Amino acid sequence: MPAIVLLMVVAIQRLFELRIAKRNEAWARSQGAKEYGQDHYWMFFVLHPLWMLSFTLEGYFRDAPVQWWAVGVYLILQLLRYQVISTLGPYWNTRILIVPGGQRISKGLYRFLKHPNYVVVALEIFITPLIVGAWMTALVFTVLNALVMLVRIPAEERALRAYLAEGRKQETAEGQGPRAEG
Repeated sequence: MPAIVLLMVVAIQRLFELRIAKRNEAWARSQGAKEYGQDHYWMFFVLHPLWMLSFTLEGYFRDAPVQWWAVGVYLILQLLRYQVISTLGPYWNTRILIVPGGQRISKGLYRFLKHPNYVVVALEIFITPLIVGAWMTALVFTVLNALVMLVRIPAEERALRAYLAEGRKQETAEGQGPRAEG
């Protein structure tokens, strides 16, 4: 029963976040955002539901007592997650959308980490299954998530570099960038 309750909590949370992401995606696209990394986006919609199914089944069959220390860590991670979402505001999304004229965020957790959302999610993928004793799920999906991040983070970094390079080209074309002295 605890595994099913945990599934419901995580599912409701994910659906709520997807609503925020869809709203933010619509805003970003209305601002002329360019999307990057579409080729790997499907991985999230395979990884996360399978992770949820796996911790539910493993937790149900293990029938381990709830690990309250893991509940505490999970709650702290949720506070950190929503701090990231709040810091990014309309820029937070599940996609890589670069909004023209947008600024790179350097406040909140972004003062200390380049990708705090990915760190929080990685920790969540490990900790959440442990709440119901699903340690195999915690290990397997932590590794799978790391493999996805080996694709996702470089895609995001390439998108940011492309955006910055485009901005430099535009500044130079408009006569605002570096000038040759003659």
